[in-house]
Amino acid sequence: MECVITIDIGTTKVKASAFDFSNNLIGARQGSYPTFHPQPDYSEQDPEQIFLTVLYALKGLINDELSKKYRPVAVVFSASMHSVLPIDKHGVPLRNAVIWADNRGRDEATTLKNSELGAKLYEQTGTPIHPMSPLVKIRWFGTNTPAAWFEKVYKFISIKEYIVYQLTGQLVVDHSLASSTGLFNIHHLAWEASALDYIGIKTQQLSEPVAIDFDELKLKKEYLRLFRLPNTLKVIAGASDGCLATLGAGVVTEGDATITIGSSGAVRVAAKQVLVDEKQRFFNYILTEGTYISGGPTNNGGVVFEWFVQQFGTSGLHFDMDYAVQQLLMEAERVPAGAGGLLFLPYLLGERAPLWNANARGAYMGVNITHERRHFIRATVEGIVYEVYSIGKLLQQYRSIENLYINGAYATLPLFAQILSDVFGKTVYINDKHDSASAGAALLALTKLGKYEDLVAAAQTIKSVETYSANDKNHHRYGQFSEIFDRLSHKLADDFDALVALQG
Repeated sequence: MECVITIDIGTTKVKASAFDFSNNLIGARQGSYPTFHPQPDYSEQDPEQIFLTVLYALKGLINDELSKKYRPVAVVFSASMHSVLPIDKHGVPLRNAVIWADNRGRDEATTLKNSELGAKLYEQTGTPIHPMSPLVKIRWFGTNTPAAWFEKVYKFISIKEYIVYQLTGQLVVDHSLASSTGLFNIHHLAWEASALDYIGIKTQQLSEPVAIDFDELKLKKEYLRLFRLPNTLKVIAGASDGCLATLGAGVVTEGDATITIGSSGAVRVAAKQVLVDEKQRFFNYILTEGTYISGGPTNNGGVVFEWFVQQFGTSGLHFDMDYAVQQLLMEAERVPAGAGGLLFLPYLLGERAPLWNANARGAYMGVNITHERRHFIRATVEGIVYEVYSIGKLLQQYRSIENLYINGAYATLPLFAQILSDVFGKTVYINDKHDSASAGAALLALTKLGKYEDLVAAAQTIKSVETYSANDKNHHRYGQFSEIFDRLSHKLADDFDALVALQG
């Protein structure tokens, strides 16, 4: 039987999955890797370690899950956005990759955002001016590294481009991922000259942009042999995880929205038009030509809850994150909505939408003598959801949202799902593809192979299997807390700046 393989390169792990021609998951393998924080605002990863993890996951999937029953006919890639990796002319990394959570370019971002050029670049590229953006990251490299080093950089690429290059020897970047760099004109589908002038590089120092269904890549012979794959295997460029997660949730037309909470999080809608916001609070990324995925991202999703688990949960030699998360969530379920008046600002990694404040910091507010660990657990979950809701509320000023589809490792956990429904006051739907980015990548590959007429038809095959309905009483109570949450998030901006200066 024929199947397609998806490789999803996430923030904390790589997941290799296989889907049959009905888009049913038939096997998956994954491997994880660390993020390094050599300074408070730094977030880096070792590209070689990620590549080895890709090989490990792919080999395990093919050898143990597929064996001789399934024959892969295509492989397609998904990846998190905003990473920057400088390489030399031999494709060798010149340093670790800098990922989306890195905030070292906050001064450069502030200066650019408050300029006419910043407004122009946002309109042309669809990417908000923020330290997450490769535009800002490369500018930081240009102003904070020796000129001789900067001039030695052959190309600035993403982690995904590096993995594809290692497997194929070809340097390309799909339109979807390119549209999240702040360097790509989303209207003309080409690198934006004014952005390149700002950071001091040439077009040749970036990869060739290609459509998300580009399939002229060829796996190197050694990997065809290693994985026992056919010479006819199609290697498809794929897209960003955010755009594919939206597709994999079945959302490619107006009226619906997806909420993803994995390591980070986002609220996204799809439309034929760019979402125009003078305050530059939303992204506009490309799924395919003429279809834009718009919305807002948060830095502080599951990574924040995992931080809490590591610091305040049970520990030991045989620590199991998944088990520890479940144990703490069971405690939180014994606490009524509102966490006994305890409120959490989850800004451990600064924040993107809707604050776009790299200096934002976390805080527990309203602590009193009666609060126990279970209240802090509940408040942590609720704080993550309040932040997502702050994005959703703003987005609904521009787009009508009738249905909410949730995905991601954390959003689909029962407590998170119910709180999302209660806070938004809407029914939320979960489909049988919890890993929507991989499912979206599979839909893209199957469409390219002719299984579906187009991506709209492919998205219509996604069916919801679980729903959570809002509790009106909880929705009213959460509304009161979310108003306080929003006020504090803006009111504390000066104090965030002062604390960052002291931390530095």
